[in-house]
Amino acid sequence: METGKKPTIIAFSTQKGGVGKSTFTSLVASILHYRLGYQVAVFDCDFPQYSLIQMRERDLKTVMQNPILKRMAHQQFTTIGKKAYPIFQSKADTVLGEIENFINGSETVPDIIFLDLPGTVNTAGILRTLAHVHHIFSPITADRLILESTLSFTDVLTNVLMKEKQTAIKSIHLFWNQVDGREKTHLYENYSKVITELGLPLMKASIADSKRFRKEGETAAKTVFRSTLLPADPKMTTQCRLDQFMEEFIRIIKI
Repeated sequence: METGKKPTIIAFSTQKGGVGKSTFTSLVASILHYRLGYQVAVFDCDFPQYSLIQMRERDLKTVMQNPILKRMAHQQFTTIGKKAYPIFQSKADTVLGEIENFINGSETVPDIIFLDLPGTVNTAGILRTLAHVHHIFSPITADRLILESTLSFTDVLTNVLMKEKQTAIKSIHLFWNQVDGREKTHLYENYSKVITELGLPLMKASIADSKRFRKEGETAAKTVFRSTLLPADPKMTTQCRLDQFMEEFIRIIKI
């Protein structure tokens, strides 16, 4: 094990399911690990569905069955000289101990550990676990219910957890996801104003809505977007503004 090195722990966390926590975890982890040279590990605590564990299994099958993706993966792993980032199955109330064991038993300590947590603060141990996360990113959409639930959740984290002396949280950021070009701009402006008035940090980068977020690698595809084995295609990341998000994300986590 490398002595003294401590990973940065990050979670895409919100109180609503279906707004992209697991999708963003896989997209960002893959870009950091495969394209930007960071060492990444993921702990999937989203019991009982374990979306990322299942995604990795599907990705392995897709890559093996698609000659183009298989060649891309072979070339990638040969070039970067490291394996796919590990995804561990865990639970919100036991994950902190498991991270500790993993770090102590690792020859290469990861730079970044992502936690994929359940979408409810009622889950056992979730607030205690979130108190040990360094950076929390919450995707929001221009949907009143999602927004209200996320704002109250983020408000609890900002005004309760971050003020505790025992917390490791350095930052909490909201960001617009699934921004529909047909939506009225003033809707986002009004919501953004409310967020700012609440004193909650909102990222400048916003993610454009795209069907790609709902599609995984396909057996006939020549490129990938959402995958735990390959980073998103650069052209696609530009189209949905994920490239701008990544630049701001790296500035925030200061790694």
